[in-house]
Amino acid sequence: MTAADRGGRAFVFGDNIDTDVLAPGSLMKLSPQALATHCLEAIDPTFAGAVRPGDLVVAGANFGLGSSREQAAVSLKLLGVQAVLATSFARIFWRNAINLGLPALVFPQAADIIDGDRLVLDTASGRIENLTQNRSYAIQALPDHLLQMITDGGLIPHLKRRFQGNAA
Repeated sequence: MTAADRGGRAFVFGDNIDTDVLAPGSLMKLSPQALATHCLEAIDPTFAGAVRPGDLVVAGANFGLGSSREQAAVSLKLLGVQAVLATSFARIFWRNAINLGLPALVFPQAADIIDGDRLVLDTASGRIENLTQNRSYAIQALPDHLLQMITDGGLIPHLKRRFQGNAA
């Protein structure tokens, strides 16, 4: 495997990406899978068709502002997005993402990333490797209890596991 075969592609967006462009309110009657096909189409009509499992969304400040609809994080997860890296998050989106098992990590150097860069993310250690630019970044890792919740697939699977006595 070459270095270019590793990691996910970066899909780069700016500041103030709101939940209505992640999961358009006018389409909320659609199934989650159908809704996901419209994720970010108001900004990038090709996103939902181009993103692949393991790719990452990289954005500026205040990612996920707007309504508290968890469908915004669900859409990204259904599309296979590995994680969202942003300089800051709207608090409700951040919690929804974590609860659904989608890592949402504060990445102060998000502006260094160019659309299409190949990134390798280690959520446990808080490391991002940019294979395209041959650069590495340290970010604040999530606490162990949140990493375990993400590993378990989100809050509900984590609680089921925990109440069954299988918690780590």
